[in-house]
Amino acid sequence: MGEKETIITTEGLRQLEKELENLKTVKRREVAERIKQAIEFGDISENSEYEDAKNEQAFIEGRISVLNQMISNAKVIEEENVDKNVVSLGSTVLIKDLEFNEEFKYTIVGSVEADPDANKISNESPVGSAILGKKRGDIVEIDAPAGKIRYEIIDIL
Repeated sequence: MGEKETIITTEGLRQLEKELENLKTVKRREVAERIKQAIEFGDISENSEYEDAKNEQAFIEGRISVLNQMISNAKVIEEENVDKNVVSLGSTVLIKDLEFNEEFKYTIVGSVEADPDANKISNESPVGSAILGKKRGDIVEIDAPAGKIRYEIIDIL
């Protein structure tokens, strides 16, 4: 079975590489030092500091493994290759809620990079998947728990 492709922007890839480097060079050392200090306390069978440090070490090693996999399977979306006529991965889109007449600006990214607080929505999210492939002026309808929401695509930036 092939590994899942990680769809990501250049900026997102840089962030993953930065996190990986920090885990390998800083966090690993910090945890190793905590483990060493905990062992110096003596009997590790009932040593909560040792247990905590070992758990953190396992988490860090797991995250390093996941990051390595995501980076090695990365498919980078080059911003200059994003079509400005059709909503696609990497597009920044201005949409308008037709009921409340509110406008929102989102960048469509892969799920790994999604961050709604930074207006980066996943291509797999309800809004992201609904507007993919659409053009300026298109109206999309999204089923939400509160009912149907209608958006108009105002611009693809």
